[in-house]
Amino acid sequence: MQGLIRPLAVLLALALAALLLAVMVGSVAITPGELMAVVMGQGNPLHHTLITELRLPRALSALATGGLLAVAGALMQILLRNPLADPYVLGISGGAAVGALLAMLGGLGAFLVSGSAFAGALLSTLLVFGLAHGTGSWTPTRLLLTGVVIASGWGAMITLMLAISPTEQLPGMLYWLMGDLTYANSPWPPLFVLVTLCLLLMPLGRSLNVLARGALQAAALGVSVRPLEWLVYILASLVTAVAVTTAGSIGFVGLIVPHMLRLVLGNDQRLILPACALAGGTLLLLADTLARTVIAPEQLPVGVITALLGVPAFLILLYRSR
Repeated sequence: MQGLIRPLAVLLALALAALLLAVMVGSVAITPGELMAVVMGQGNPLHHTLITELRLPRALSALATGGLLAVAGALMQILLRNPLADPYVLGISGGAAVGALLAMLGGLGAFLVSGSAFAGALLSTLLVFGLAHGTGSWTPTRLLLTGVVIASGWGAMITLMLAISPTEQLPGMLYWLMGDLTYANSPWPPLFVLVTLCLLLMPLGRSLNVLARGALQAAALGVSVRPLEWLVYILASLVTAVAVTTAGSIGFVGLIVPHMLRLVLGNDQRLILPACALAGGTLLLLADTLARTVIAPEQLPVGVITALLGVPAFLILLYRSR
């Protein structure tokens, strides 16, 4: 147990440090003394508003979204037994993007845009799962290929919608597609989902360890393989949908974080899954802090930063997995 707690304690400390950095850094810098004064209720009203209404909700949203994406990536890699698997490969992100863009074209509010993105992600999940299953049972390869095809279809629809969209709506749509936390002002739903997910997965750690070694070996050791695979896929899809509705389409977090943690911590899912929640959140939080400060007061989409990190990492993983 101590071997599990120590790495998680280190990752938790890094996440808290990244959270403090995100709150203090920006176009208006806040010193540790000013931050403490705000915590004690005696600070500058401007600093209080800046922290409680802008930076802290955005930072917590980034923390939750990154954790959800990393855990979803780890679950997909267990399910497909492929270190290059990622929730976005299965078209969930594309379905969410199509739903959100349709809502934007219809002039709907932010809440309905998020709801439409969530509906699109769930529709994509049902399509991939249903088409991959067909009249028989699905295999990891069949599921992966179906997801790639569905993702290509969503990509074509996104291109079509961007081509016919009014000029004044294009900037907001493009920012959402690249991943943007500017309007993520309600961090509590994704944080609740992340905590609930971790609590749900903790009792399944041993079964997931066996499943990661192969379905036949897991069945021989008494694991109910098919129900567990269904559960893993549904959970990964749902939490990806929540992440996408919170921050738009952000790639590579679910690919990079689980693999890097396995290189450092081993392949015990009882440790890897909660570690992904902390490390993924920390990575996206630092990326978002960089995105809003590197050319301040202008802001970059956080998806640009994660892509710049993820593309070389993906190529390295691809080279190593030949």
